[in-house]
Amino acid sequence: MERSPDYDVIVAGAGPAGIAVAARLVQKGRGQRILVLDRYHFPRDKPCGGALTGHMRPVMKTLDLAIRVDHVPCPDAVVRCGSFERRVQMGQSVDVIRREDFDADLVAQAREAGVTVLEGEGLVSYERDEEGVRVKTSAKRELRAKVLVGADGAASRVRKQILNNAKETPHRLFVAELNVPAPRGLETSMVYDFGLMSRGLCGYVWLFPAPDNRLNVGLMHYPNRKKSLSGRELTALLAEGVRPYGVELPAKGVRGWPVWGYHPDAKISEPRVVTVGDAAGIDGLTGEGIAVAMEQAVVAGDCIEEALESGNVAFATYRKKIRRATVGRELALDRWLAKLLYGSGRWRDWLALVLLDEKVLEMYARRVDGTEVLADQKLRLYGALCRHSLVRGRRLRKLAEHMS
Repeated sequence: MERSPDYDVIVAGAGPAGIAVAARLVQKGRGQRILVLDRYHFPRDKPCGGALTGHMRPVMKTLDLAIRVDHVPCPDAVVRCGSFERRVQMGQSVDVIRREDFDADLVAQAREAGVTVLEGEGLVSYERDEEGVRVKTSAKRELRAKVLVGADGAASRVRKQILNNAKETPHRLFVAELNVPAPRGLETSMVYDFGLMSRGLCGYVWLFPAPDNRLNVGLMHYPNRKKSLSGRELTALLAEGVRPYGVELPAKGVRGWPVWGYHPDAKISEPRVVTVGDAAGIDGLTGEGIAVAMEQAVVAGDCIEEALESGNVAFATYRKKIRRATVGRELALDRWLAKLLYGSGRWRDWLALVLLDEKVLEMYARRVDGTEVLADQKLRLYGALCRHSLVRGRRLRKLAEHMS
């Protein structure tokens, strides 16, 4: 006779995505029936830019979570490309945290809410049957649940199994946290520098001021097969990108990892199993994942509660619910914009539009700070395209001057 499940829900991964799902289910009254597993012990090192962008503040309030760790509020962003520079004011400050502190405190908040979090024990594999999901862990245990949540990051075993180990081309992120202060004049500003696109980078370099008088630097490279760059080449580009700011990249300490961009048609669930966060796909334009993960987690938590209440655990509509939510609409738009800006041979054309149309930069600043849903501004975006068509040649010449 098959034994009953040990838990209603097992969450694989105790990062922001996994903790957010658990927090949502606590609100549904299931706190004692949730188990969160993570192969690491917290605090643990986590390469990340650390900017809490988008709708982070309202989603954390929705989940009864709080930012309790040190953070640097950034009221503006500096966008650069060669000699071009523009400082854009945010509608509300974007907070920059250190991920090792932030994630550890989220785990603490989940435990305070009654959730069991097991550290140093991760998901190794799982099997589904009519009664539930059997999860095998790195501690050589087998646990059972009615539902499994794959919140196990970019290297998600759950994602791989759902996609049947299909080969994918990832975005690539490289990051280093430096024990140096932010450059003078940029102590509370986020920097986005697109200048290295002329050197083959399909993305941008960032510099973010971090707590404890540190500087977080990194780059994102879009998966453009025509411009495949090695890890060594990307590290060299990062060093080149931060040097004009008076920052020297150390010989060691740069970390790179692959991440998967959100695709509205990608399979992100199967019966009894859903994915969230990096396992479901990041923002393809910016590489941002923290706020995205927690917004997805609210949708996931509601879908899981509905499934457990009804007994219909197929999650056949989960992908569509993510897509129709604000987070899904923004991710779908950013995926399209990323393909134009980074993945086409006309990147100069689109970069000229982004940088030299003041209204476009303002709109995207509102998208980054979470005060506006860019996916709801299609008429304004269309207007920007129309304006660009009239002055395209002049803008391209001006961009070339800035990049020369």
